Amino acid sequence: MSVAESRFSDPLVTADGETRAWVDLSGLKTLWFNTGTLCNLACVNCYIESTPTNDRLVYLSRDEVVAYLDEIAADGYPTTEIGITGGEPFMNPDIIAMLEESLSRGYRVLVLTNAMRPMMKCSDELLRLKAQYGGQMVIRVSVDHFKQGLHEEERGAHSWAPMMAGLYWLSVHGFSIDIAGRTRWGENAQQLRTGFDAFFKEHGIDIDAFDEKQLMLFPEMDEDAPVPEITDACWSILGVNPDDMMCASSRMVVKRKGDAKPSVMACTLLAYDQQFNLGETLSDASQSVRLNHPHCSKFCVLGGGACSAG
Repeated sequence: MSVAESRFSDPLVTADGETRAWVDLSGLKTLWFNTGTLCNLACVNCYIESTPTNDRLVYLSRDEVVAYLDEIAADGYPTTEIGITGGEPFMNPDIIAMLEESLSRGYRVLVLTNAMRPMMKCSDELLRLKAQYGGQMVIRVSVDHFKQGLHEEERGAHSWAPMMAGLYWLSVHGFSIDIAGRTRWGENAQQLRTGFDAFFKEHGIDIDAFDEKQLMLFPEMDEDAPVPEITDACWSILGVNPDDMMCASSRMVVKRKGDAKPSVMACTLLAYDQQFNLGETLSDASQSVRLNHPHCSKFCVLGGGACSAG
């Protein structure tokens, strides 16, 4: 096996024989629930390959979510935020019940959505939750680029208008909104933020484009792109703190098609890779995570990516 072929193949050592970096769970601050990989869109570079037909991760149920919320309470995890992702979360028939269960327990709830028809079908229930819980619920809308043509290059033709309608509806009704953009077209962060700033002002969307939590810009993920492996020595060389990695403070619950119970994954980006399946309970998932995947390197360590706003 060549050095290139052996990269990211051993969880303990790199292809050069150095100790692979790992991340300890410093505290479970954010628990993500992947509500299922079905989506109303089939985006070109979807992080989790969601489509209208991909049900590799099936719908989570309200009762399955409640079981993990109960475990947090029983074991005293320092969790403050619940993240809801997919697929398109508003396609899950239990989504409103999941949101209500999480909000009623006092968690900040972050929901990732494309803000299209599945979300708008839940508009009455969302207004009710907003009236009761206010800014405790944050809706993060995927707006890949402030230009329609580039957004639709990622999301598909005719995806812009319904997204804009949903985004405008959220803004008019005073929801707490974040935006998730992408860096795939080569502009630097300043150019993107300036462009989004003009876009938000043009459409009356109350978002500060220069606030890195209100507008998050995500790097592209390509498992085949050459990226360096991260060794234990890299933390000091790069000046990066392992406690700042997503897997130091978060986990994601998924349910694979055919499985009787959900599993807890180390990362929101690695829903299918079984080496990052840490078990069925949060207690099982408290173990350290070896950074044995290109995404660990490019997105988290080198790219500074994080899905939580916390």
